[in-house]
Parts: sequence; structure tokens; C-alpha cells
Amino acid sequence: MVMNIYQKLGLKRVVNASGKMTILGVSSVAAEVMQATAEAAATFVEIDALVNRVGVLISQHTGAEDSFVTSCASAGIAIAVAAAVTRGEPELVAQLPDSQGLANQVVMLRGHNIDYGAPITTAIRLGGGKVVEVGQSNLSYRWQLEKAIGPETAALFYVKSHHCVQKGMVALKDFVEIARHHDLPLIVDAAAEEDLRGYVAAGASMVVYSGAKALDAPTSGFVTGQRQWIAHCKVQHDGIARAMKIGKENMVGLVMAMERYQSHHPEWTKQLPELEAVAQRISAIAGFQAEIEQDEAGRAIYRVRVNVSQPQLGLNAVEVETLLRSGEVAIYTRHYFLHQGVFSFDPRALKEDDFELIISRLQEISQSSGALHAAD
Repeated sequence: MVMNIYQKLGLKRVVNASGKMTILGVSSVAAEVMQATAEAAATFVEIDALVNRVGVLISQHTGAEDSFVTSCASAGIAIAVAAAVTRGEPELVAQLPDSQGLANQVVMLRGHNIDYGAPITTAIRLGGGKVVEVGQSNLSYRWQLEKAIGPETAALFYVKSHHCVQKGMVALKDFVEIARHHDLPLIVDAAAEEDLRGYVAAGASMVVYSGAKALDAPTSGFVTGQRQWIAHCKVQHDGIARAMKIGKENMVGLVMAMERYQSHHPEWTKQLPELEAVAQRISAIAGFQAEIEQDEAGRAIYRVRVNVSQPQLGLNAVEVETLLRSGEVAIYTRHYFLHQGVFSFDPRALKEDDFELIISRLQEISQSSGALHAAD
């Protein structure tokens, strides 16, 4: 078997069945996109002109008035918050992240206050924002959002993510209406979303995306939205965004990936027959039962959900996941519900033989554990 570049460097081969995860390098970038980044890296350009041109090209895909390219989605959040706090005033841009004396409160739902590898509140504070939570973890009301707004409010903040509570939350349309009524910017974190137009069209002022997740771009991100707020984002390059700058090669890579995305937009429903077959094969292994599940945030993304029978296998889901991850080949799963005895395989980043390797490894685990009997 041909070794990949990381194996040549002395690292394990990784099978990424967990999705577009930062801890595994997020995405596999297409060869033609990387060819464009290599060409861009070898050539000089006026960076400010490139930033502005890339913003125009991104906006053609999002339907926004303008866009600002960033190093990642987390940087985009910090920059969007900074734009709301400073309103683009140069002396205030230079003052951040110290926002003392400024209207700096960022109002968000408690059910949206997530950790995606780092607390989302950290990115907000980097932009000078002070988080004001609304509602409870599992329930919130529009009146609570309206009541939280005052003279110190800089922006409203809405998170669209599978990490968030998916029910009982104030709807996006309510955020839009309230933001407009109070003449405040609405920032939407849509980092991993595949819908590049919906949040701008709904009326958000600034929408933050990762380039490296749904778009399979090199490490990058962008803020897209209304022209005045994107202008305020661009000014942050003279402040906190200086520490978050993106190189010319990844700007070009993002644009090329977005163009490719339009012609290679994945239809994950086409994977369902293969996933059904995989689920049947896993269910035939003693100690495991598999079925198809849809993404918890409602995206048209489908995964194989595996239930571990501890009485039959002699191992719980936590122990099985550890064995998968710590083997000679590291197999990473979606493991948010291990405490319920389940994990999932996300097929989006898998290569040709990865499912065969996964099934083989599950069979080894079952056999070595002395599972009581084959699945019915």
C-alpha cells in the first residue's frame, strides 16, 4: 500500500469517518484547487487589490453586496464582532480587543453558546464583544431577545450548527426583524453550512463561513453580507485581523474551490444505497447494530449510526471508539453520543477502501472480544 505524505513523516494513516473536523485537517482539497494555490504562491500580487477582488468573486456565490476573506471561520466571527463594536472607526479599531467604554454587548441564545473545539465566546471576546445570553439551554422566547437589547448592545448573534440545541430556539426570522427594528447588525455563524445564499437572503448583516468545510477549500474563511458592514470588517486588517491574515495562495484556493463547488456540488442522498449496504454488513457483526441517520441539524447529510451491545460484545461504545482510534490505522468516528452507546460513520471524507477497512476493524474487535454470538 502506498504511504501518504503524513505516513512518510512518521505519522499514522487516518481514516476520517467523523466529518469535516478541524482536528483531522478538515477537508481533502482537490488537486486542481491545490494547483491554483501553488501558482498563486509563486507569484506576487497587490494584496489589498486581491482581497477586494476575492470579495467580489465570493459575493457572486453568496448573493451578498460584498465579502471579506479571512483565515478561518473563527477569525471571521472575531472580525465581524469587531466590525459591530468599532463601526469601522480607526481609533476604535486600534483599541481592540479592549472595548471598555464602547457599546460592546453581543446578544445570543444560551442554546447557541457552543464549543466547537474552542468556546464560541472566545472568538466573540477576541473581537471586543461581551456576551449576553438569552433564554435557557433548551428554550427561549422572542420577548427575551428583545428585552436583552439596550444602549450597550453592539450586535445580535445567531449560530447555525449541529452543535446547537435544535428545538425551542428563537427563529432566524425573529432575529432579523428585531435587528432591523433596533438598527443593529445581525451576525450569523454558518461555518459548516452548505447553503451559501440563504442567510444573506434572509436579511443577515454578516454571515460567517469556513472555506475548508463544506467547500473543501484550503484553510480559509469569509464574512459575506451588507456592504457597509463588510467595509467595517476590512478596516479590522489594521487591528486584530492582522493576526488572522490569510495568504494570497489560500485566497486563490478559496475562490477556485467555490467555483468547483458549483459544478461538483455533492448530493449526499446518492450515497444512501451504499450506506444501507454498509449498515447491513456492520449489523452482521456480533455486538453491533447499524442504521442510517440524517444530520441532526437537518442538512441532507447521511451517516451510518452504530449501536454497541455491551452485554453481547463485552465492551461499551467508549471502549470500542478508543480501539478504533488507537489502532495501527486511526479510525475516527462521530462520537458525540458515546454515553448512549452509539457512534456514527460520516462518509463524506472517506476514500475508496476506507469502509472495507472500518468493517474489517469492527470484525477484529468483535472476534478479539469474544462476542457471545453472531448477530441475528
